[in-house]
Amino acid sequence: MTSINIKRVYEDFDESDGFRILVDRLWPRGVKKENLHYDLWAKDITPSSSLRKWYHQSIDRNWEAFVIAYQKELANAPDMRTYIDEIELHPIVTLLYAAKDPVHNHAIILKKYLETLLQSKS
Repeated sequence: MTSINIKRVYEDFDESDGFRILVDRLWPRGVKKENLHYDLWAKDITPSSSLRKWYHQSIDRNWEAFVIAYQKELANAPDMRTYIDEIELHPIVTLLYAAKDPVHNHAIILKKYLETLLQSKS
């Protein structure tokens, strides 16, 4: 079974990260493309622009509703099957995100969602 980790894009690259997937819709500020070690940029399974902007208006107040809304977007993502198929090919996958908050960010939601899908296939 694939092990899924999350890590900020600003943290150092490590071989133990395995297959690295950038899971931000926008390119991370201050990071040159040639300096970020990533294998795939999965823009299609990130929060929609409108959801992301709404959430950032009041992160603390909007967190619970954001989790539910983002999970709904993931459930309707047409390319999800493609990402699951790719993830299953690797023993370790690291989801890279740029958000400052290590507790309230979409990568945490995405990680749990992907793990649930992978477990249901087993």
